[in-house]
Amino acid sequence: MMGERTGAQEALFYQFSLERHVPAGHLVRAIDRFVDLAGIRAHLKPFYSETGRPSIDPELMIRMLLVGYCFGIRSERRLCEEVHLNLAYRWFCRLGLDGRVPDHSTFSKNRHGRFRDSDLLRHLFETVLQRCIAEGLVGGEGFAVDASLIKAEASRQKGVDGKAGLSPEAAGRAVEEYLAVLDDAAFGAATEVTPKFLSPADPAARWTGAHGGQAFFAYSTNYLIDVDNAIIVDVEATTAIRQAEVLAAKRMIERSMERFDLYPARLMGDSAYGSAEMLAWLVHEHGIEPHVPVFDKSARRDGTFSRTDFAYDHVRDLYTCPGGKELRRYRRHFSVTRDSVDPHGFMRYRAAKSDCGACALKSQCCPAEPPRKVLRSIHEGARDMARDIAATEAYVTSRRQRKKVEMLFAHLKRILKLDRLRLRGPNGARDEFHLAATAQNLRKLAKLMPRGARAAAA
Repeated sequence: MMGERTGAQEALFYQFSLERHVPAGHLVRAIDRFVDLAGIRAHLKPFYSETGRPSIDPELMIRMLLVGYCFGIRSERRLCEEVHLNLAYRWFCRLGLDGRVPDHSTFSKNRHGRFRDSDLLRHLFETVLQRCIAEGLVGGEGFAVDASLIKAEASRQKGVDGKAGLSPEAAGRAVEEYLAVLDDAAFGAATEVTPKFLSPADPAARWTGAHGGQAFFAYSTNYLIDVDNAIIVDVEATTAIRQAEVLAAKRMIERSMERFDLYPARLMGDSAYGSAEMLAWLVHEHGIEPHVPVFDKSARRDGTFSRTDFAYDHVRDLYTCPGGKELRRYRRHFSVTRDSVDPHGFMRYRAAKSDCGACALKSQCCPAEPPRKVLRSIHEGARDMARDIAATEAYVTSRRQRKKVEMLFAHLKRILKLDRLRLRGPNGARDEFHLAATAQNLRKLAKLMPRGARAAAA
């Protein structure tokens, strides 16, 4: 018999439990176990006045932001609507059934004020990372580093000539932040090259065509991860050029050492981190094995002998050419010691002009030069160490593990939908990258530490 609802009078009282209506397997339940905001109030207390009306609870705003970044809700207007309607989000935000959702403008006001002044989002990221370490998910043996381009909230059609610079009447929060970071090695001082275009809306964003298609304005998000479980150990926002990414890697490694006592045995990265200076910094200053391809442009394309065809003698400090002749830094003794290192950190080893002139291999070695010269970096020892590591089985494993950081970037853009920034300026990029990395670590905790896992292990 077909049932039919009757038009009975609505009940005067309801027994409704929000706790029972949130599914046990919902993601908000999984991540809620690892969200500890007990220290938020103490951290923010110096930035609130002792008088006046009570403000919106900062814990509520942080929980709402975590919902937005964990579930890929990019708009704060839409986030407020979703939290208002979704029972699971209400449960996570501790709003109950009748709790009032704050207006979207509240987030902007707090973000540009006390949240940034107190570096709250950095504090939140480190709190979640500390929980990952406490749960045993960070081994601290092998780290991987990489950077990924994220489009800035800036129109490529409205860029202005970089040589002309910004107009005197250009104003706005993003412009002020750009002027404030002109001397920052991660932004304005990362390179002396003048950008081709500047965005009046976000001058700190870098014009780049690195993807091979249409150029666009972008920032770089830099991740340092532990390869055991792909936990993000640190995150840094920089301008979208290689020099800034290398600087970010150094900052993140030193910060993980200072704040969390994490001293990795090896670092994995691509050739962007294979410069002589970076390899020497890893090997000589921190004793970290560089599982990184060496950035080397010494190979010749004209068919003549490259530097690898010359054998270096560490004891005698000289090179031997394929013809058996010696290339030395000095051909005679000087009363005053001379510095043979050029401004770029290279030493020159030269063959004798008489040896090269009578050599049968001259046409294959130096057809256009009287003697052959070979350059050697002052950090060549670290480069040789990286080359030796590249010939081992451990390096093959490292190449495979390094892909985990690329998978995190794919997750960031496709699942969390952070393929384009919503906030402008260096501070906006930092805020978004810190929140996204926090959300990824929370989701990783929820996946690797399911409810009841400890009890089942015991």
